[in-house]
Amino acid sequence: MMVRLLVRAVACVVLGVACATAAPPAPRLDAGDDLPSQGAAQPERSVVSIINFSQTPVWDAPWRFEQVQRATGSGFVVRGRRIMTNAHVVSWGKQILVRRVGDPRLYNARVRFVGHDCDLALLEVAEPAFFEGLEPLEFGELPEERSGVVTYGYPAGGEQLSYTRGVVSRIEMQPYSHIGNRSFLAVQTDSAINPGNSGGPVLRDGRVVGVAFQAITQLENTGFFIPTPIIGHFMKDIEDGRYDGFPDLGVFLASVQNSAFRRYLGLPDDARGARIDGLFPMKEVREKLRADDVILRIGPYDVASDQTVMYEGHRVHAGAATDLAQHGENIDVVIWRDGHEQSVDLPVRVFSEDRAEGNQYDVLPRYFVHAGLIFVPLSLDYLKTFGRSWASVAGPELIYELRFRRWEDPDNWRPEPVVLAGVLPHAVNANLLASGRSLIDRINGVRIGRLADAVRAIEGCTNAQHVIEFMPGGRFDCLDREAAAVAHEEILKGYSIPADRRL
Repeated sequence: MMVRLLVRAVACVVLGVACATAAPPAPRLDAGDDLPSQGAAQPERSVVSIINFSQTPVWDAPWRFEQVQRATGSGFVVRGRRIMTNAHVVSWGKQILVRRVGDPRLYNARVRFVGHDCDLALLEVAEPAFFEGLEPLEFGELPEERSGVVTYGYPAGGEQLSYTRGVVSRIEMQPYSHIGNRSFLAVQTDSAINPGNSGGPVLRDGRVVGVAFQAITQLENTGFFIPTPIIGHFMKDIEDGRYDGFPDLGVFLASVQNSAFRRYLGLPDDARGARIDGLFPMKEVREKLRADDVILRIGPYDVASDQTVMYEGHRVHAGAATDLAQHGENIDVVIWRDGHEQSVDLPVRVFSEDRAEGNQYDVLPRYFVHAGLIFVPLSLDYLKTFGRSWASVAGPELIYELRFRRWEDPDNWRPEPVVLAGVLPHAVNANLLASGRSLIDRINGVRIGRLADAVRAIEGCTNAQHVIEFMPGGRFDCLDREAAAVAHEEILKGYSIPADRRL
């Protein structure tokens, strides 16, 4: 079975707002100053409540916004006079307020750094008085299975700080539901993690071993927290003043457990190595690796035949082997090629070309409207406007175009498929056959690979009609060019659309 090294998986349910040359040493988590370095004697005093007034865009009518929503989460003070929490606790925030334990006052906060892939954020509070008497919580190591932990936070249903005790039951790669198409190391515990707990610290022996962030609704008494190796990567990343994200090795892996197949590849029968089944469209990767190379080691981690590595005593997916590397660094990768081992110095970078396949934040959605026809890039956020059963409503064509054509049919892949999201009713478009949710193939003979192509095709047309071709099946429809141009401004005004495009 083909598996992407940085696992892409189906998301679980977010709580809070909604609900590796050899690998470098693990980054220190005590960077910063301004506050005492001793571990807090009363950790609960450093746990804060967070209130986020957020407003999200409407992805199928991107000039509009949903109503302002109020949601609560948790956070805790760290070195450098900052507050750590989850990215999903503060996403799309219009106003963020924080409150100390036992203090009725609310303080304004702002997001200083955010990592939507790893669901972590750091907040700043301008008023020095907020930090008076507060000690930063110190970070510990990845906890052992069966060790006890305590989760602090402000779960829904009350205004006061609460804590719950639990046991670490599992450590493995899990999908991070905030971003939707990334998986990282996560720790499972039976310490209750409920809506509002998100962003709160999980402590063992007085030190933070993780940040509470999500649960799976099908499991009872089960929650997950982001462990310190992931937090450490985030903190190291932002030392240069910006957040880049977690790099990707850029390969698809397949298990090599079949003994006959191992003999075919010339591999020793030692249960090592996972075969490269495909490569990302990344220049750095394609210059160094080939399909059917077998990866034996990533940095210091031996890769097993089932695509796993032994990571700090835990057998997890090989994607964890890159979690200590930063964007732009090199990893020493040992491969099996042409019957012997070779060492490859592989540069790794953040792969962002699949952003539309996950949940997007911070940047407003792009669109183009002409004569009432709404054109938007195909994205997961757009598909979710179809409702809770969006996957069945969208149908296989839209999902294939978004998630699979890039890998299975690269010759016909479009960097940014465009959808006719809807039609604003007007006499000029009254008899169009397509009412929305249709993939655009061509407009006026121009193949539409990006939203900008749609703009160019319409504005550059000199024919009597605009001809719009849809996928699949070659359906097409026409719009009178001059009549559309005349009606365009009237439609914008009538539907209170401030601008016909955001590109």
